[in-house]
Amino acid sequence: MEIVQIVGLGLIAAILVLVVKEQKPMFAFLISAFAGIVIFLFLIGKIEAVIEVLDSLAERSGIEPIYVKTILKIIGIAYIAEFGAQVVRDAGQDGIATKIELAGKVLIIVMAIPIISVIIETVMKLLPA
Repeated sequence: MEIVQIVGLGLIAAILVLVVKEQKPMFAFLISAFAGIVIFLFLIGKIEAVIEVLDSLAERSGIEPIYVKTILKIIGIAYIAEFGAQVVRDAGQDGIATKIELAGKVLIIVMAIPIISVIIETVMKLLPA
């Protein structure tokens, strides 16, 4: 039932933004940003539970923890960049939002280099010499 609360908060925030936007555009943006942050904070507990399950699965499967942590960091970068870009886009700054998305993609590539290296090394070992 948490989704009902999240959707309810989103609908209330959207209605408030529509009502306030004509008179005070700055307040409309603040309402929108506040709603987004509250929804994000509401989901942090769920994200922690998923991380714990993935860590447990990785530990039982024998995967090195550094790889799981790196993948989780990459996922975190993707979500945070998307969230930040959406907030900035709501403020009417599409150019800045695009730069945030680009920065997120570059950071993801940088974080993925160790995993890509291991994959390439593994493939090289499998190929006949």
